Amino acid sequence: MAPRSWTDYLNLTVGGTLSNAGVSGQSFRYGPQISNVTELEVVTGKGEICICSETQNSELFFSVLGGLGQFGVITRARILLQPAPDMVRRIRLVYTEFDAFTRDAESLVTRRRDDDTFDYIEGFALPNEDNPDGLPSVPLSRDQVFDRTRLPKEAGSVLYFLELAHHYRSSDSVSDVDMGVDRRLRGLGFVEGLRFQVDLGYEEFILRVKKEEEVGRAIGIWDSPHPWLNIFVSKSNIADFDRVVFKEILKDGIGGPMLVYPLLRNKWDAPTSVALPKSEIFYTVSLLRFTPAFPKGPSCESLVAQNQEIVRYCLKKDYDFKLYLPQYELQEEWKRHFGNRWSRIVERKTCYDPLGILAPGQHIFPRIINPSSKF
Repeated sequence: MAPRSWTDYLNLTVGGTLSNAGVSGQSFRYGPQISNVTELEVVTGKGEICICSETQNSELFFSVLGGLGQFGVITRARILLQPAPDMVRRIRLVYTEFDAFTRDAESLVTRRRDDDTFDYIEGFALPNEDNPDGLPSVPLSRDQVFDRTRLPKEAGSVLYFLELAHHYRSSDSVSDVDMGVDRRLRGLGFVEGLRFQVDLGYEEFILRVKKEEEVGRAIGIWDSPHPWLNIFVSKSNIADFDRVVFKEILKDGIGGPMLVYPLLRNKWDAPTSVALPKSEIFYTVSLLRFTPAFPKGPSCESLVAQNQEIVRYCLKKDYDFKLYLPQYELQEEWKRHFGNRWSRIVERKTCYDPLGILAPGQHIFPRIINPSSKF
């Protein structure tokens, strides 16, 4: 058995992940990790130890899920499981046009029948570097080659990639797996001849980012400062985001993957504390920077400034967006982040952590020295 919804990187705490959301390539089908919880044990800011679920202490249950640690510390969690597959066919498709990429991604995540789509759907963007060896990080095995001659002459400055996975049993025949995958891929508009795939065990697949960590530690970049930016952007704004952010602000890349793939709002439990865009389809964008420490790489300050430039642009253009793993300095910024949910966030804080003991460093609520004071 295995959780229905994972994060890509697994070296995380369960309580910390559930205090945010827990997003990855299964979220389009099962929702984030916070939509796959049946029961929690929580220590509130009052020091009370509570068992909660959708039917028992439900307000506390939904408060702490996506609650950024503001309402309680999650000490135990009961989550939904499903049978784990034996094998995974991992597939990577190359696109040169953003509209074709998003059209196919949205088609896959909105197909009604599970057997018409994949078990895992993500995507990412990379600069279209003029490298005679192609893009060596794109193929999924050493015997595969990225053949640049397959790219159309009109290919732009950024390439896009769909990252898919099909689960199967070791007893399934290769021909059945091939036919099932080909049927799911039929009609997609990726670049002909630039489809990569590999078969691997399920455990190897879910631990794939661990290998990247090992490589990063070996070459000394894992522990160097790499300020990431995670943001949810509405479907209505994602094309402009691509035009300005991917193709202008980040035209030289970030030294790591720029994840971008669609999620469905109806897979998220509405009463939780997490803030989401209004659009039914929105994209998660994760700028996962991995660069050498300054002076070999850019300074941490310049990377933070670049992240701030992107957020300012989203605000200036009045995007329907929300930061994921948000960081703000002022309570007014948090009010804007939570929008019309702010009053409920205040009520939950007053109920479960009236003295502001939990997570004061986020600058959402101040510590209350005088118990008669209010938020």
